[in-house]
Amino acid sequence: MTTTQTRTDAAHSSGNGLENAYAHGRLGRRVPWLVLGATMLLSIVAFALLAAAGSTDGFNIVGAIMVGALGYGVVIFITSLLVEGMRQAKDRLVTALVTTAFIIALLPLISLLYTVVVNGLPRFDVEFFTWSMRSVVGEGGGAVHAIVGTLLMTLTAAVISVPIGLMTSIYLVEYSRGGPLSRAINFFVDVMTGIPSIVAGLFAYAVFALIFGPGIRLGIAGAIALAVLMIPVVVRSSEDMLKLVPNELREASYALGVPKWLTVLKIVLPTAMAGITTGVMLAIARVIGESAPLLVAAGFTANLNYDLFDGRMQSLPLFVYNSYIAQGTDAQAYLDRAWAGALTLILIVMALNLLARLIAKIFSPKKGR
Repeated sequence: MTTTQTRTDAAHSSGNGLENAYAHGRLGRRVPWLVLGATMLLSIVAFALLAAAGSTDGFNIVGAIMVGALGYGVVIFITSLLVEGMRQAKDRLVTALVTTAFIIALLPLISLLYTVVVNGLPRFDVEFFTWSMRSVVGEGGGAVHAIVGTLLMTLTAAVISVPIGLMTSIYLVEYSRGGPLSRAINFFVDVMTGIPSIVAGLFAYAVFALIFGPGIRLGIAGAIALAVLMIPVVVRSSEDMLKLVPNELREASYALGVPKWLTVLKIVLPTAMAGITTGVMLAIARVIGESAPLLVAAGFTANLNYDLFDGRMQSLPLFVYNSYIAQGTDAQAYLDRAWAGALTLILIVMALNLLARLIAKIFSPKKGR
């Protein structure tokens, strides 16, 4: 009885020792935010004073945020070390470093969007979306011909590449057994993924040059060049999504006597539709900003052209490029059009992503209660 009591007392004593070893104060919930606000304020004030003294070329908001974030990490570590102990201080330091890394990664995107919006808004008017650049010199004009050309060529490229890419991925996942054909397809898809975009443009130009002769530039050629770039992205993204569909769903369908093709159509594809749609949107976003293949295959023009099979067709990336390099006497007017074209391109990509999310939400499998 004495021995048992002694061991129990020792265990309680040891437990209390561990509790005391890790028992420290706790920072209030508002303290980290107060520290963050204080370090950011001090950093902004310091950079503002440096800018006012002429030591820097203007106020560097990015530098102020980065220095403030690093200062927050140092201050919160010291504060937590004094109040909470080393263990919690290390945790707060790592959290601050991870958050700082995220902010640093996000800053270029925010800076890019801010720059494009600020510089593109002066020409973001009705005339810009209703006029082309035909017979326009200097101020005025618009990018309707480039917007129409971009949408037509990208839509045509999607119509060509999505069925090919989706059916290829279905074969690789559902029907292929690792034979020579599937290995060859995987090899060529990997090769197509890494080819420079201008090679796709040269391929499309060469195909149409054999038919119509040298110097031909057509919108459909640009669409085929974009489709060549889209196909491997669609194949890989769709293949990954189809592999994520549980085999239990397929086996349950086969057990009911449903044939393989109907299982793929009614079970596998609806289950993977959200991911497939996202992959298609990523493929579109990858090609909608391409300029090199369209410069070779479709050319550029100042006229509005709705016919993919007749004449050259302008695109937004080439519109931006041409507005920047072909500045006239009023250079600012050309730069304003270039920035407005870039802003329009970003908005189109954002709209496509929102549309992809909506489609994925509509066609994704409904969850039961």
